[in-house]
Amino acid sequence: MLAGASGRTLAWGPGLLDGTARPGERGNAVVSAHRDTHFRFLAHASVGDPLVVERPDGVRVTYRIVTTRIADASRLAIPRDADVPTLTLVTCWPFDAIAPGGPLRYVVVAQADGGRAQRLTMAASERR
Repeated sequence: MLAGASGRTLAWGPGLLDGTARPGERGNAVVSAHRDTHFRFLAHASVGDPLVVERPDGVRVTYRIVTTRIADASRLAIPRDADVPTLTLVTCWPFDAIAPGGPLRYVVVAQADGGRAQRLTMAASERR
């Protein structure tokens, strides 16, 4: 995940919207990516599905999708604050559009599972 959500950033990968929480922290981590690359999997995601984010510090945070919606990009209002760690994914919609950059966005909101974030460790045999 890259810093910022500009078109230049999204050309390289998903971008964390400036001013939003980091994954696993209290608040809303808002991430954007292109519908036909990094967020292609969202076309098949459903409420209740898990989403796992691995942070640069090796911590994995598991979220569960609580809602999905289609919104007009010009009226897209996404809260930056949340009482529990929240992950909001935003991409263009429809997924099979021929022309990019349409006016609609697909929004997926997930909340952190009740379990704690887990730090990844490798056994000595896995490091070889």
